[in-house]
Amino acid sequence: MHDQTTGVLLSVDRVVSEKLIHWQDGAMQPLEAHEFPLHKIFCSEYDFRVPDYQRPYAWGTEQAGQLLDDLVEALERSSDEPYFLGSVVLVKRKGDALADVIDGQQRLTTLTILLAVLRDLSADAGLRSELSKMLVEPGSPILRLQPKPRLSLRKRDAHFFASHVQTTGAIPGLLAMKPDAFKTDAQAAVHANARLLHERLAGWSEERRLRLIQMLGSQTFLVVVSTPDLHSAHRIFSVMNARGLDLTPADIFKSQIVGALDDQVSDTYAARWEDAEQALGRDDFTDLFLHIRMIFAKKRAERELLKEFPEQVLASYLPGNAAGFIDEVLVPFADAYEQIRDQAYTSIAGAEAVNSWFRRLARLDNNDWRPPALWALRHHADDPVWLDKFLQSLERLAASMLIRRVYATPRALRYASLLRELADGHGLAAPSFELTPAEKDETLARLDGDIYSASKVCKYVLLRLDEIIGQNPGVTHDHPRITIEHVLPQKPAASAQWRVTFDDEERSYWTNRLGNLVLLNRTKNSQAQNYDFAKKKDVYFKSKKGVPTFALTIQVLAENEWTPALVQKRQDNLLESLRSEWSL
Repeated sequence: MHDQTTGVLLSVDRVVSEKLIHWQDGAMQPLEAHEFPLHKIFCSEYDFRVPDYQRPYAWGTEQAGQLLDDLVEALERSSDEPYFLGSVVLVKRKGDALADVIDGQQRLTTLTILLAVLRDLSADAGLRSELSKMLVEPGSPILRLQPKPRLSLRKRDAHFFASHVQTTGAIPGLLAMKPDAFKTDAQAAVHANARLLHERLAGWSEERRLRLIQMLGSQTFLVVVSTPDLHSAHRIFSVMNARGLDLTPADIFKSQIVGALDDQVSDTYAARWEDAEQALGRDDFTDLFLHIRMIFAKKRAERELLKEFPEQVLASYLPGNAAGFIDEVLVPFADAYEQIRDQAYTSIAGAEAVNSWFRRLARLDNNDWRPPALWALRHHADDPVWLDKFLQSLERLAASMLIRRVYATPRALRYASLLRELADGHGLAAPSFELTPAEKDETLARLDGDIYSASKVCKYVLLRLDEIIGQNPGVTHDHPRITIEHVLPQKPAASAQWRVTFDDEERSYWTNRLGNLVLLNRTKNSQAQNYDFAKKKDVYFKSKKGVPTFALTIQVLAENEWTPALVQKRQDNLLESLRSEWSL
């Protein structure tokens, strides 16, 4: 491994790798770990296979879009600095190209899709040929190599991937396929990510796409960890992911901070650091440093934390004020993080309102809202009225971005803008809190559409509605399982009354909309889902004690029939509740 190419992060990876080589019940194992540019990854040295026991390809458009965003940022920096994509763990014998992928399938598959999109967008036949060779081994009688894809997915998806992605010229046909053509969720994910990447790159000039291809081939690196033993590979993967041996960035920063203190106080401050880490747990404590970096830098990350945190945070405290970092930054923000995570804010009055916002925000599918919340709690912990108003605005913004499916990069940019405004003294009047007319319209349009298909959005919105309708702010439901149920079933039997009450067009329109959905605290029953309305209310929507837990469900039980007109009325009422709650 070469320190000059990937810097501090790979130095840490080397430490981890050296530990792993000597690990395995004290016995030396034939493990290798090297970093390679992508043109050395997608070549004849590797015949990547995804074993059938692995989970299917599952990256969504958010992850694929984020990967492209990160690559674009590296490209636009116009630097010769290598871009590090992480690591893959393989079962592979030295000298043999065959490599079972134990960890890294999602990244390798998405990179393959990206290269295929770039290949089929290129007007240069020579460039298309070079990219094709990165995706498919052309074969060589001299080297006894058979033509085959560089990466083979699980058996159910391997032929689809080879035909519709790795074959030159296949991408336009893939993009034209209809949703019912995909036999697995993995194939649908491949299609969705190919469409996203194609839409993003099609508008680029040939010259700009060429620069991206050149950066991908020679400046983009992966660390390949390989061992010939499957058991060894799985243990390595478990250790790396459980962080049992590797140093976290927080460990590195601790050595720098505590090492800068005088001997008389270093033990005291080391104990304060360790108390904060123990209170949060190792994973959350590591995440805290990401949030602190965001609060200080007020912009989304462009490089790894090990490089940015010292520049953007520690430079203000080292070498002369290491104690100040622990006193003024680490301990207060760790305490705030614990209160937010555990919904454990305390004050003489108003604490429950603040904790209710933390509970709502915790239901989101991301933690990007935490830096502004940490900033607010750090600076206004003694003012619960101010915190209540601030968190209300933060939840409104976060909910709108969730509903509009705003992915990681623009989310981070919005929160970074908010942090800059807070630092400038805008407070509750920060402009980034405000939704534009277009954002309000899109939020309402999404709420008025097929919301059930976006499951994370749907559950969040239904739980918020349940609070509003039940006039029970911040209510929590202590159930092991909360499910979303259709009143009008998704697939009623041919003889069911549902098909008389709702014609095909009405069923298609209403089935997945808010007005037709309720919450249950039980696992779905496929037979009960299709009961007619009266029986479904009595048998399925009521709890074991006869009364459902959720206000949304109680609302439905009050109805004597379920018709298109009634669902329309309920849809309008629910939308009006959300419009009022979020000032849309």
